[in-house]
Order: sequence, then C-alpha cells, then structure tokens
Amino acid sequence: MSQEEADLEARLEEQDTFEPPESFVEQANVADPGIYDEFEENWPECWDQAAEFLDWEESYDEILDESTAPTYRWFTNGKLNASYNCLDRHVEDGAKNRAAIKWEGELGETRTYTYSDLLNEVNEFASALRDLGVEEDDVVTMYMPMVPELPIAMLACARIGAPHSVVFAGFSADALATRMNDADSEYLITTDGYYRRGDALDHLSKTNEGLDDVEHETTTVVVDRLGTELEHSLADGQHDYDELVDAHAGETVEPVTRDAEDMLFLMYTSGTTGKPKGVKHTTGGYLSYAAWTSHAVLDLKPEDTYWCSADIGWITGHSYILYGPLALGTTTVMYEGTPDYPEKDRFWEIIEKNRVDVFYTAPTAIRAFMKWGEEYPERHDLSSLRLLGTVGEPINPRAWKWYYEHIGGSDCPIVDTWWQTETGGHMITTLPGICEMKPGSAGPGLPGLDVQIVDGAGEEIDAGQAGYLTVQKPWPGMLRTLYRNDDRFVSEYWKEYSDPEADEWVYFPEDGAKIDEDGYITVLGRVDDVINVSGHRLGTMEIESAVVGVEGIAEAAVVGGDHDVKGEAVYVYAIPEDGREGQEASLEEAAIEGVIDSIGPIAKPEEVIFTPELPKTRSGKIMRRLLEDIASGNELGNTSTLRNPEVVDDIADQVGGN
Repeated sequence: MSQEEADLEARLEEQDTFEPPESFVEQANVADPGIYDEFEENWPECWDQAAEFLDWEESYDEILDESTAPTYRWFTNGKLNASYNCLDRHVEDGAKNRAAIKWEGELGETRTYTYSDLLNEVNEFASALRDLGVEEDDVVTMYMPMVPELPIAMLACARIGAPHSVVFAGFSADALATRMNDADSEYLITTDGYYRRGDALDHLSKTNEGLDDVEHETTTVVVDRLGTELEHSLADGQHDYDELVDAHAGETVEPVTRDAEDMLFLMYTSGTTGKPKGVKHTTGGYLSYAAWTSHAVLDLKPEDTYWCSADIGWITGHSYILYGPLALGTTTVMYEGTPDYPEKDRFWEIIEKNRVDVFYTAPTAIRAFMKWGEEYPERHDLSSLRLLGTVGEPINPRAWKWYYEHIGGSDCPIVDTWWQTETGGHMITTLPGICEMKPGSAGPGLPGLDVQIVDGAGEEIDAGQAGYLTVQKPWPGMLRTLYRNDDRFVSEYWKEYSDPEADEWVYFPEDGAKIDEDGYITVLGRVDDVINVSGHRLGTMEIESAVVGVEGIAEAAVVGGDHDVKGEAVYVYAIPEDGREGQEASLEEAAIEGVIDSIGPIAKPEEVIFTPELPKTRSGKIMRRLLEDIASGNELGNTSTLRNPEVVDDIADQVGGN
C-alpha cells in the first residue's frame, strides 16, 4: 500500500459523516430537502406522487381508505395491470429495443431480453398458462433459481391476474409442500436443475418429493436449464416450458384489469410460531411504492443498467430486481451464481462488463469481499458506478467504509436500507441526493413515513437510547394481511402499541433501534436477538458490530450461552480475514477490547471462538440456534438445512470442552 493510500484509509477511518458529491446531487432524481416537509404536510395526498409512476386504466377515487384499519386500502377503486406497467407501456413509448433484463449464467452464458423480447415471451407463456387452466386469482407457485424464466413467469401471472408465490430454490421439499398447501396452489413452475459453483444440481427430484406431500392435484411446468447435463423425464401433469412457449408462439394476451387492492403476489416469511406467514401484497399500492422508492432511493433512470445481487426468491428480488426497475423502464441485471465462482472477482467482472450504474448488495457479501481483499475489485474498471446500496441487515461502519472506498472509489453515495418482506419496499434510509451519510446508521425514515423509536409504554425515547422501532402511519407498499389469517395479521404486527378503540394503529416490526440527535436510526436487530447478562439486555447486532469493527476480523456472530452466575454470557464466533491465521490471540484481545469500549464491561465476551466458516443456511443466513446450542453445551439439533453442516462439529470441538 502506498503512503497516499494509507493516508486515505486513515482519514476514512476517522470520518463519521460523508456528503454526497456535487456531481451526484446535480443529477439526482430527488435533490430538494423540502420533500420531507412536503410529504409530512400533505399526507396522505403526498402518495399521489408514487401512483403517478404508473399508468392506470381507471383512476382511483381516494388515496387512502382508513375505514377498515389496520387493513388499509390504498388507491381505492383504481384499476391497472402490473405486467402492462412493466412491459407494454415502455414498448409503446419507443423503448422496445432497450434491454430489460441482462442475464449472466454461472458458467459464463449470457442472455439479453429487450423490452420487446420480454413482452413477447411473457405473452406466449401467459397464453400457455391459460391453456393449462390458470384463471384469474389462482395462486401459481414458482420454485426456481435465478433463471430468466422466473421473472417471465411472474409477469405472465400478473398479466392474467393470477397471484404468484415464489419459493426460494434453496428451500427444502417440505417447505415447498407447506406453502403450496397453505395457498391451495394447484400450479407449479420449476426447473430440472441449476448450477452452483460449477456443479449441476438436480432440482426436479426435490420438487417431486415436495409434490408428493401436496394435498391436491397439481399441474407443473418444468424449465430445462441443464440440457444434457442432467437427463430427466416428466411425470403425468408435468409440461416442458419450451414446448409450451413454442406451441403459443406469437400469441398475445390482453392484460387483465385488476383492482388496486387485488393481490399481486404472496410471499411466505418465517413466523415466530414456526408456521410460515403468507404475506399478501396488492397491485396498486405495492407497485407504486416499489417504483417510487426505486426512483427516489436507488436513483434509477430508464437509461441505467442496474444490478441487485439478491435472489428473486426473497422480497428484495421482487421489489428491486423485477417490479421497481421494470416499472421505471430500467435495465436490470440478473446473476445465477455465487460471488466467488469461478473467481473471487466475479461480481466486479459483471459490473465492468455491463457498465453497471447502480449496485445493490448485502453486508454479508461485503464482509466476504473484505476478507478476500481489495486486489479483486482493483482488477476491474468500476468507474461506471454512480450509487451503491446495502440491504438485508445492518452494515457496520468498517464494512461501509471499505465498500465506499474500494468499490465506489470514494465517489459513490451509499444507501443503507432497512425494510422487510412485510413493508414491500424501503422504509429507513438516506435519500442519496439530499442526506449526508453516517456509516453504521441507516438514516431517517423516508418522506411520508412516521418512524418512531419508543419505549415499552409506546413513548418516544431520547436520542442515544435504545428502544422499539415503530411506524406510526400506513404507507402504500405495506402488506394488506396474512393470507387467510386476518387475526394473526393484527396480533403479530399491530397490537403492541395500539388502542383499537381509538382506531390508532401502530406497526411494530419487532426490531430494536436507537436514534441520534439528527433523527438517524441505527437498527439493532430483532428484539428477541438479545442476551440477558446479569439482568442487562444486550443486542447481539450491537456486539457483532463492535467485533467486526476490529481490523483483521471479517465476520462475526454473537449468541448467548448458559452461565451459572450471569444466567447468560456472551459468546463470539468470528472469522479472521485471509492472512490473519495464527493471530487469533491478538485478535481475541482486540475483539474483547472493542466490545468493552463500544458497549461496556457488562458485554465482555465469555469466549471468542475463531473459525474459517460460520454455519449458514443455503440462503446465507447464520444459524445462530446451533451456535447457542454449542455455547450452552446442548445436544445439537438438525443441521440438514445448512450448506456447510461439517463446520458445526469443528466449532463445537473448540468451545469450552463441549
């Protein structure tokens, strides 16, 4: 590292706030700070601005109907079609030859669909679905990896008014059956298989295993992804995707008129009771909010090439790979594979090759990039980037600054976004053309959102204190209910700080947070992600942030373990950066000091365990339950859902003799 580079890193390390560059502000979609006051003073009429991003067949009578709260109704009696808004209108407006989707396969294959191409195939598959018997309001399940046929199928369903329910391809056969049974879904779209780190994985066998447990007759469409790599045969009631599309070549389907409150899709998310919750999102409110936040937060423009590295099996992929970008007429990039195959510079290769303008990824990925080293992004020209974003979990300041320096060249604003499956789109983040950035803090609530941090009695807390994150007013992208379970919808999201008799409903997402004197919010994680040490409740996210703030530590997971005196003690599982092997003793000392300095002696870890990997599910989530069992010396539970089950025993061997 040169002296100039060392000086830059030292300055970044000391810097607490960052201003967006003037060049960015000059071209930003939203650059007037007055938008916050405007939305507050004109609420809820302010959300007319979101609806204006869409074409409506029939205009709405009322922006917000609160009469059935907390099942709010947005854009009452408005009529539209999501597929039309993402495709037809752009083709009609002269953008038929603009790239809509650029797909990068794991093995280096590429496919580009112009808006005209995409519209044609969506029409053909919509016609095929109708021919198979799919009718308006039938729920169609999709159990697919990141192949172009997935967004095609989603838009085809939207075109004929059939809600889709996407199940992440990494989920088990049982998870597929559970979701299809709950939704009474009689139609499934899947693939024969897909590639992961160069290996061909058999997906159809897992699909068939799940279908064996579905309690009703089903019709299945199978996309042939692997060709001769994996021979497969189709059972009764199963159809080949290509044959169906070919049989309906050139056919068109008139977009079905949908009410703003008609369901666009179901997305199942984990529930505290164990049974997944079917989150219902509707056509008008969700699509308008996805489009508005893509415009205001991600600064997307029709001429942009934009890449969100999430999987469409999660809400991030729905809102910010498919619906938001395509509603704006942007080019969206899809990638099938992993960040480190065939080399650890795969992401940067894709950005350089496609001249990506806006890149949106997860802190988990950024910590991996840090661990691998800056030499990988340095191999590539990333100068096309204008804006960076993070999603999925809080990002610690050190990772934020690494991302800012080594990926954005210290010239790209970063939007650190907090939101959920249930919210439909961004909720807490800076607006990149207006706000200064504070590494580690997501930012204020978006314009039009009344986000408050409150205590156990529902009263706002003072700056610097930790409390419960709440949203005090409805917003267009919000879930409408849980599928066929209105009672659970109310009890899980609305009763914590509500007075039903007064019709004053408050959304409680079960996250803890703190707020500073500028109104910037730092999300601390789920309120149940706490460790009770000698009567003191400590947020695991805050401790993890302190640990990964230590130079030489790439990633960490913090859990509570049984302790005879304290009740619970803090256990830290940490991954050292490459080249730090043999330095565990000094890293442990630095980690303990970092926690004490950041939080206090009460949070001092009982033990810091170093490991080359953490146990993670196939979707990349750390399985903290297993780490808690290891720390407490409990018998280990099921590890079959892990992508790396072998690491569990290795970690257990290191912990306190367990």
